[in-house]
Amino acid sequence: MALGIAGAYDRAITVFSPQGRLYQVEYALETVRAGSTAMAIACNEGCVLAVEERMHTKLQNINYSWKLFQIDDHIGAVAAGLNSDGRVLVDMARIRSQILRLTYDEIPTVEAITKYIGDIMQMYTQHAGVRPFGVALLFAGVDETGPRVFYTEPSGMVLEYDAWSIGRGAEKVREILEAEYRRDTKLEEAINLALRCLVESAEKIDSNWTVRLATVPTLTRKFTPMSQEELRKLLEPMIKKRGGEG
Repeated sequence: MALGIAGAYDRAITVFSPQGRLYQVEYALETVRAGSTAMAIACNEGCVLAVEERMHTKLQNINYSWKLFQIDDHIGAVAAGLNSDGRVLVDMARIRSQILRLTYDEIPTVEAITKYIGDIMQMYTQHAGVRPFGVALLFAGVDETGPRVFYTEPSGMVLEYDAWSIGRGAEKVREILEAEYRRDTKLEEAINLALRCLVESAEKIDSNWTVRLATVPTLTRKFTPMSQEELRKLLEPMIKKRGGEG
């Protein structure tokens, strides 16, 4: 039976429009597109996760990150969209990772964790009384299959990439990646590429703008955040080349 109120498809997340669309899921994706730019790169030497963050006030603790997360010793994640939704999903991913370790006595794969979170996000597209998660996540890490990067979004879709980006600057970042990414690049080169992508895609760079970055090297399989001091040394020449901002 057709809905009698114009626009009712917008409000009913479990009802497809005549065109086969779930509007609430599409609106959630718009939240992701408006979020901070985040990216992940996989190369033979490991993975790089990077995301831009903007401090809301000088009183905010610059050392506390809310968009770059450690999931397990060998897995990290970055988020774009509604940060609170991302935090909840990250907590679920952490618990799932520990359950897999205890149940199978094996290191959880990046794919298994991403698919689990994708399943949860998909469930929130088909039940009344809930809304889709307004966040997309990139999971990256090194497991027995090698360095891997996976993407999941509000629809519950899960895809694997060699390198990918999400958020407001995603299109610009993807242009750079498609032109310059190589699977055999060194980890240090991948770090520089990720930072340059974020600098060149940023709408505005000022004293409140910062970057979070972590690596998962193939040799150690350990999630390793980079300090703000190290990042500033790498970012300063890139920001100056962009136009002297900062």
